[in-house]
Amino acid sequence: MSKILAITYSLLILVQSFNINLEDISKFSVLLEHAEFHEEMYGDTFFQFLAEHYGDARDTHDNDHQEHKDLPFKDNHHMCTHINTSFISIANNFDFNQYEFIEIPFNFHYNETVTDSEKTSVFQPPKHA
Repeated sequence: MSKILAITYSLLILVQSFNINLEDISKFSVLLEHAEFHEEMYGDTFFQFLAEHYGDARDTHDNDHQEHKDLPFKDNHHMCTHINTSFISIANNFDFNQYEFIEIPFNFHYNETVTDSEKTSVFQPPKHA
């Protein structure tokens, strides 16, 4: 039972992703009538008709007829994409200032510590290698 429910939900989501409205289904008869008009007037096949109205030639052909606004799938909401992009323009300006070198006077002097205890010969490093 759960597999059938999962498949049903998957098909529902798939159909909804096509973004087909009931209004588009009701306009399908207008699509067929306009395709017949193109076949009679221009001798276009159905695939040529689809290419002129929904394909690459859509921009050049849209101005010819007034019936184009009644065709299905011509709504602008089908062309919407909801992608949020963030463009962050960070100007990285690095100012390199060259300063003249200033010599620092030598003010450090090391003195060996003086102790009262004398190191015995046992703890001395070897003198002959």
